Amino acid sequence: MQIVECPRDAMQSWHSFIPTEKKVEYINQLLKVGFHTIDFGSFVSPKAIPQMKDTKEVLSQLDLSETSSKLLAIVANVRGANDAAEHEEIDYLGFPLSLSETFQLRNTNKTIQQAKDSLKEIQDICKKTDKTLVTYLSMGFGNPYNDPYNADYLLQFTEELNEIEVEIISLADTVGSAKPEDIDFAFKNTINTFPDITFGAHFHSTPEKAPEKLKAAYEAGCHRFDTAMKGFGGCPMAKDDLTGNIATEILMKFLDKNDVDIEIDKTHFQASEALASKVFI
Repeated sequence: MQIVECPRDAMQSWHSFIPTEKKVEYINQLLKVGFHTIDFGSFVSPKAIPQMKDTKEVLSQLDLSETSSKLLAIVANVRGANDAAEHEEIDYLGFPLSLSETFQLRNTNKTIQQAKDSLKEIQDICKKTDKTLVTYLSMGFGNPYNDPYNADYLLQFTEELNEIEVEIISLADTVGSAKPEDIDFAFKNTINTFPDITFGAHFHSTPEKAPEKLKAAYEAGCHRFDTAMKGFGGCPMAKDDLTGNIATEILMKFLDKNDVDIEIDKTHFQASEALASKVFI
């Protein structure tokens, strides 16, 4: 079970700028919990995502001396990937690719084909700098913008990523519209067809619908989940009404209920919860 805690996603659309020192304090606390990965920041244009303009400064102040967690940074283009790859501390580069032409243009100002071309270059950068590329497939469970979506289309995308040796693909429910049957459909088609790829779930959801989404993904074979403390977050490029990330607390309750063993420090987890309430105010 891989739990990816996402303070970057929680922070990026927050209504006021979170001071660098608060970001550092919070992420350093999260590093003590035992999460598999911390999605800590992004190397993107500060004009597009002003909340992440201090990612390099935050990174320079993180205490990685005793953590088992790995660091992931989001990049939106080749320039951002080159910038992120300069930092030894970063293990993963995450790139947002969309199954929806409408959302790809909105999110990165690129067509799907342009984004795929960038992805190939970013994979080359990752291989040269000993990073691992994580590709997020937004609108991974269906398309609210009325663009094409079906099993063949999803598998075609995945096959192209497999051909350039992408090892981790996270299917993203970017606007929180996925239903359990959509989730079951997507994961069973991809996991069974591409056993060498690790598939993850990046859900946005209202709290009441989160457990059924987690259940559908887990029972379909997904064992990698992106969550955020208290359910903060949402993609600022998706639409005006943001739907937050699934709360990490809800995932923990789900895993405990299903007797899934995870190595989490509960004391530091509770301290992180308490600190989140002071960061996101």
